Amino acid sequence: MANSLTTRFAAALLVACLATAARADDDVPQPSPSPSAQAPSGQNPGGQNPSGQKGRAGRGGEAGSGAGTAANAPAAEQHRLPPDSTTKQSAALPNRTLNFSATAGSIRVFDDKGEPLADIAYTSYQLDGAEKANRPVTFLFNGGPGSASAWLQLGNVGPWRLPFDGAVSSAAPELQANADTWLDFTDLVFIDPVGTGYSRFVTTSEEARKRFFTVDGDANSVALVIRRWLEKYDRLTSPKYLVGESYGGIRGPKVVRNLQMQQGVGVRGLVLISPVLDFREYTGSSLLQYVASLPTMAAVARQTKGPVTREDLADVESYARGDFLLDLVRGQADTEATTRLADKVASLTGIDQVVSRRLAGRFDIGEFRREFDRKSGKVTGRYDASIEGFDPYPDSSYFRFNDPSGDPLMAPLTSAAVDLTTRKLNWRPDGSYHLLSESVNKAWEFGHGISPAESVTQLRQALALDPNLKLLVGHGLFDLATPYFASKIILDQLPAFAGPSRTRLAVYPGGHMFYSRDGSRQAFRKEVEALMK
Repeated sequence: MANSLTTRFAAALLVACLATAARADDDVPQPSPSPSAQAPSGQNPGGQNPSGQKGRAGRGGEAGSGAGTAANAPAAEQHRLPPDSTTKQSAALPNRTLNFSATAGSIRVFDDKGEPLADIAYTSYQLDGAEKANRPVTFLFNGGPGSASAWLQLGNVGPWRLPFDGAVSSAAPELQANADTWLDFTDLVFIDPVGTGYSRFVTTSEEARKRFFTVDGDANSVALVIRRWLEKYDRLTSPKYLVGESYGGIRGPKVVRNLQMQQGVGVRGLVLISPVLDFREYTGSSLLQYVASLPTMAAVARQTKGPVTREDLADVESYARGDFLLDLVRGQADTEATTRLADKVASLTGIDQVVSRRLAGRFDIGEFRREFDRKSGKVTGRYDASIEGFDPYPDSSYFRFNDPSGDPLMAPLTSAAVDLTTRKLNWRPDGSYHLLSESVNKAWEFGHGISPAESVTQLRQALALDPNLKLLVGHGLFDLATPYFASKIILDQLPAFAGPSRTRLAVYPGGHMFYSRDGSRQAFRKEVEALMK
């Protein structure tokens, strides 16, 4: 994501919300770096910043020197996160031992008047003895909106991992050394946007808070935190990479573009895990929503009979972009085309032909999840439709189920993240940890106007600007939240300058968190390592 949502959350996420056409820096006031940047590294100037934190000079002078900052200081200090905690750690892995510095801490962001806005929490891992100038550093974030980065950190990339496969709510949140960590070839920085993890507002201004919960305001703040971290740890000359999961597909390209144009930071590579890149094709009257999801639905049906790879779905992909699309365009007024389409969909998905004809072969995600194994009173997962769970209301005339592939992870992953942070990394914020904040998701402002939220524009701009920038997109075959074929359609539309030598789509057995499967996680790790070489 990199991101257990309820059906209501899914609907909120996949609605085609409207975004502004104005430039981010014109439309959304951008949080500014700390005005205490001129202080020497390692000091705590003005009592405002955590130890060692620094940034470029702002317009407010020394932190705490302005009347507005002084007036706001009591409220800011009341909500303050504790000083950063850096510990020496070691991970004993097959054929090697990794020694590294782990830091749990935060970066405070300010407005352009020098008033504190929020403390953004991060967890970083830096390998001991590495030469910083040539050592890659990778920044990772999940999506939601409203998700902390623990999914990527503890499910896939970090030095410790919580097994996701077969997890239930009561599973012991015991971390194990991650043999597939990326720390071998890159340092890692996991970012929790404000309102997620332990990140929090320190401002009481509702207007300032709203800026963070917008498409562009969010990207601005994450880009700023990345630049501030690079300055703080003297890593501006290191090769830089970004990883975003799920809604991270919207956030990621926008952050890259902001880093290029607003922060003065170049990025070598962008890795997107199970991304959504464009909300236009996920709902409403768009016919492409059915095209995008059909190969995944067929994969779910075929995996009940044995292992499935993307190569096994070549016939479905060909049908989806060919005769299926043509019959969709003909419309339901063409009864012959509709019957033909519905029967073909029934044969590909295993859903009852009568049901398929009633729905004209046009299954939205919720309908497929319920109808696929309704005879058994079960529903499929949304994150991973190869996982089934009991429908709590099998006789209900409307949907009243959650996600058996995501919800069971909430409890063990939350407990594991808190235990790691407070006990092993010795960082103990007050307040609650938010793995997945429904309040952030509900408050999210996708924008206004006639253009739904999308990041393809920024992706094209970033790739066009820097011919060395590379893109890797990873998806799971059984992911109904962000189907892989939607990304395939979008990537196929990129200009020739962003061809196969620079962009790659990799699809693996698994769901939204395809990295929960050992083989898929290991194969994707090899792709990422090759990207960084």
